[in-house]
This record gives sequence, structure tokens and C-alpha cells, in this order.
Amino acid sequence: MIIGSHVHFGKDQLVGSVKEAISYGANALMLYTGAPQNTFRSAINLDYIKEAQKLMAENNIVMDNVICHAPYIINLANKEKIEAWHFSINFLKQEIERCTTMGIKYIVLHPGSAVKHTKEEGINNIIEALNLLELDNCKCMILLETMAGKGSECGSTMEEVNTILKGVHSQNIGVCLDTCHLNDAGYDMSAFNQYLDAFARLIGLDKIKCMHINDSKNILNSHKDRHANIGYGTIGFATLLNIINNEKIKDVPKILETPYISKEEGEKELVYPPYKWEIDMIKKGIFNSHLLEDIREYYK
Repeated sequence: MIIGSHVHFGKDQLVGSVKEAISYGANALMLYTGAPQNTFRSAINLDYIKEAQKLMAENNIVMDNVICHAPYIINLANKEKIEAWHFSINFLKQEIERCTTMGIKYIVLHPGSAVKHTKEEGINNIIEALNLLELDNCKCMILLETMAGKGSECGSTMEEVNTILKGVHSQNIGVCLDTCHLNDAGYDMSAFNQYLDAFARLIGLDKIKCMHINDSKNILNSHKDRHANIGYGTIGFATLLNIINNEKIKDVPKILETPYISKEEGEKELVYPPYKWEIDMIKKGIFNSHLLEDIREYYK
């Protein structure tokens, strides 16, 4: 089982990210190379890369299972302000270069929101932007994340994802499936095998390079995108476990992006990472109905 979670990228960069993943019992991880909401980025420290590589080798983590997530502020679908669109392209190019320096092979990208454009125009803008990046010259592959369809988001249907993939003049592009987003976009996760069969016919399973495993706070086809802890949402533990253990995607890294836990029930501030407990629950294949209480008790 290749399982991990989102981790931090702090002062010691990839070293801290790997240490955090190890503390969760993970053999995969996902990180931002800086804050996802702004453009500030510290220079990549080559010494930290070497130290992280040593840690990974000692703990059976391979670089194929280290995933980067592109910042939220990148929006390739909206060309209302052409300078902002070009900024998104250039910022994504910088993120790809940072990944390449660290040896990271995959970067997950939200395709973007069309805003005042039509969905078709937004998708064409994404295709144009990705072609300007000349992906054949990149050592890091972009993975389009499947979206929930909130607002004017592009990439919420299999057909929209396929249109983008077909429009890009490179094979150096893949897909990251997100279970919460798929549910909220209208795909029944209890029928995941049928979804994969349809994906195989239209796109090809070889394009799936990463999965985000999240429960959802929303009903099917709600188009809202609100993640829930594993087994505490509308998708459910058994369905998510079946997805994780599906033989067709057994070699694809599974990354948890579930919410942090509040100090007390009812509090809004989320402070405790749940990943150690969720990963343990998934490995054992047994739902822990006291997950939230166990986490709060541990951090007391």
C-alpha cells in the first residue's frame, strides 16, 4: 500500500517533510514548496535534498511517491487580465523548476476557474497555457486534479479532463483523482470500478499518477468541495478502503488531504493533524469510531 498525506515544507524544506511523513507511518507524501496562497519562495537548499534522500532510503520512501501541489493562486483558465494569466504560467514554470531541483517527478495542478469566460473558453485557455510551458522539456509531470465543479471550475468531468489532455502537445501530463471532488462532481464512489472502466476507455489508466483520498461533507453531485475525515463523511470508510485497495491502481500513491482536528468538539480552530491515525486505520482496514477523541487525547 502506497499511502501518505499532505505534509509541511518549512525551514528545513524536504527534510522536515520527510520526517513528518515518517512520523505518520507513511511511505508517500505531498507538499507545497511554499505557502499556497502567495508567491514568496525560499531558495532550495541542496544540502537538505541530500539529507532528505538519505532519510527516504532508510525508510523505504521512493521519489516517485513524493508529490508536489501547485499553489492555489495559479489560474490558467482565466485570461480576463492577460498579465495575470502570464503570471500564472511563469509561476507554475518556477514551481516545476523547484520540483526538478529536488528530484520530484509530479506536480498536481488545479486546472483553473473560467470566471467570466465560458467553460469552453476556460478549457481552451488552460490548453494554451500548458502548451506554452513546452512540457516535453520538463522533467516534472503536471497532473491535472479532478475538481468538484464549484463555481466556474474546469476539470470536474472526465470529458473536460480528456479535452485538456488531448489539446496539450505533450504526453508529459497526467491526472490526479480526488475522491471528495469526484463525489461532489457527481461520480458515485461506491461504483468506483465502473468509473475506472470508463476512465480506461476514454483516457487510459496509465494517466492516473496520484490519488487524493478524502471523505466528503457533501452529498453526491453537490459541487461544493468540503473534505471530511476518513469514514466521517458521505462516502464512508468501506468505500474509501475499497478504492485504496483497488488492484487497478495499486501502484498509484494515495494522499490524504483530510481536515485537521479541533481541540474540543464544536471549536472552529483546527490544530491537530489526523494523518497518523487515519493511515493506521486504513492499514488495519478497521474503522475507528473514536478517531477524533483519540487524537484530542493524544495531544492533551
